[in-house]
Amino acid sequence: MSTRRSRSRQQSRVSTEITDAQITDLVSKLQQLIPELRARRSDKVSASKVLQETCNYIKNLHREVDDLSDRLSQLLATTDSNSAQAAIIRSLLM
Repeated sequence: MSTRRSRSRQQSRVSTEITDAQITDLVSKLQQLIPELRARRSDKVSASKVLQETCNYIKNLHREVDDLSDRLSQLLATTDSNSAQAAIIRSLLM
């Protein structure tokens, strides 16, 4: 019984492991998604640089979303709450 469990664990580990080729492919796909790195497509960029730039890009996107939400909230505060414009702004904030 113990042997079956260890074989099962080994098989599940093998099926969930990511190969170096898969990691390289994923890093390449990330590089294509990040505007700062897209221009350097032909240049060799390290995986750590791609991950670092990806984190920075996501942080910037969060800041932009927060800023846009704040601006929409301010705009909503200055519009008639029963207007069609207010309804649209509320839907964007949800």
